[in-house]
Amino acid sequence: MASCVADPATFLHHCTERSVLIRAIRIGEGVLAGVGDFIRSLTPASCSLVVGDANSYAAAGQQVAASLTQAGLRVETLVLPSDPPPRASVSQADRICQALQASPDALPIAVGSGVVNDLVKYAAFRADRHYVSVATAASMDGYVSTGAPLEQGGFKITIPTRPPIAMIADIAILASAPLTMNAWGYGDLAGKIPAGADWILADALGIEPIDAYAWSLVQNNLKGWLSDPVGVAAGKTAAIAQLFTGLMAVGFAMESHVTSRPASGADHQIAHIWEMEGLAPQGIKIAHGAAVAVGTVITLSLYDWLLKQDLTELDCESVLAASPDLATRQQHLASVIRIPAIAERARAELAAKHSDRKTLARRLDLIRDTWSTLRDRLARHLLSPTQMTTMLQSAGAPTHPEAIAVTATHLTRTLHAALYIRRRYTILDFLHETGLLPSAIRDVVPRIVRSKTEMSLS
Repeated sequence: MASCVADPATFLHHCTERSVLIRAIRIGEGVLAGVGDFIRSLTPASCSLVVGDANSYAAAGQQVAASLTQAGLRVETLVLPSDPPPRASVSQADRICQALQASPDALPIAVGSGVVNDLVKYAAFRADRHYVSVATAASMDGYVSTGAPLEQGGFKITIPTRPPIAMIADIAILASAPLTMNAWGYGDLAGKIPAGADWILADALGIEPIDAYAWSLVQNNLKGWLSDPVGVAAGKTAAIAQLFTGLMAVGFAMESHVTSRPASGADHQIAHIWEMEGLAPQGIKIAHGAAVAVGTVITLSLYDWLLKQDLTELDCESVLAASPDLATRQQHLASVIRIPAIAERARAELAAKHSDRKTLARRLDLIRDTWSTLRDRLARHLLSPTQMTTMLQSAGAPTHPEAIAVTATHLTRTLHAALYIRRRYTILDFLHETGLLPSAIRDVVPRIVRSKTEMSLS
C-alpha cells in the first residue's frame, strides 16, 4: 500500500487557507504549551468555558485551563461525567447550552474527542458563538466539519452548524489516548473507501456530481493515511499523526462541500442503524467508529459481489416492471424499521429519493450501457473486503458483526433498513434499483458469517 506523502502540518495549513471559517490549526507534539496566548490572539473574548468529560479534562483540559488563565482569560469549566460517557444527543447538549446562556461572553472550548466536540459545536451554534476545539483522540472525522451528528427524537441526524475557528491537537496526547479510540478513528477513516465508491455511483448516474476539491482532500492521500494500522494499534506518534491528518482532511472536505457526502455512504448508514437502535455489546453502547469499521467491511462485501455481476445484460424492462411503488416500499420500511421515531423520519427520506418510473427507466438504461466502464472505475477505487479486514484488525478495530453482537438475522434486517434512512444515493440504492438487493443480501450475509468461522478454524 502507498505511503502517505502529505506532511501533516503543511497539508493542514493549506486546508486552513482554503477554509472560510477555520482561522488556524495547531498540530504537533507539545502544542498545548502557550495555547492560552494562541486562543487569545484569535478572539476578543475575555472569558472562556472549557468543556470536557472527566477523562478528557484530565488528559488536556487542566492544561488548557491553566494556560488560558495565564494568558489573562477568566476560565469557567464544565466537566461532564465519563462513566457513563456523554451521549451524542441534542438533549445532552442542552446542558452546555444552558451554561453558555449563563455566561453570555464566554468562548466555548471543547476538550475531548468526537462526542464532546459535537456537543459543544452544536451548543456554540445555538448560542451564535465561535468555539475552539482541542482534540484528545484521533477517534473520528468531524472535528472541523460543519455538522454535528446528534440524536434528536431518537433519530441520528447531522445538524448543520459551524466548524471551530481553531483546531488544536497535541499528537502526544492523541497517541496516549486509549488504543480503542484511535482504532475507532481508523475505522471511521477506512469508511471513506466505500463512501467514495458510493459517490462514484451517484456521479456516474448523474445524481450527484463529484466535487473535485472535496474529493481530492479525502481520496488523493486516503490509502496512504491508512497505510500503518499496526502503528496506530501501537500508539506510535507518526502513525497517529498520519491518521489524524486524514481525519482532519475529511472534516475540511465536509466544510467545503457543505454536506457529509465526502465522508459518508452506506457504511455510515449501516452504522447509524445500530447506533439509533442503541446497540450495546457487553452493555456498552457501540462507538461510532467501531460500527463504521464493521459497516465498511460489509459494504465492501456488497461491492465485491456487485463487481462480479454482468449488468451489460440487464433486462431493464423486467426490472422496471417488478420495481415496487412508493407505497409498497413504505410498507417494507415499516417491517424492517420497528422503532416509530426512526421509521417516521425514514419515510420522509425515502419519499425524497424514490425514483418515478420514467427516471428509473432512464437510469437502468444508463447502467446497462455504461456498466463495463463503471465497473472498471469502481474496481480501481475499491479495496477488497479481505484487504480491509486485515487492515482494520491490525489497527485493533472490529471487523465482523459478531464482534458487536449482530447476528445474521439482525444484519439482514439492518441492510434492508439502512436503505431507507438517508436520501443519499449509495450501493444500497443501486442494488435496489437494479433489482439485485435481495440476491446480494442473501449471498453476502452468509458469506460474512461464514468468514468468522473460517478465521477461527485457520
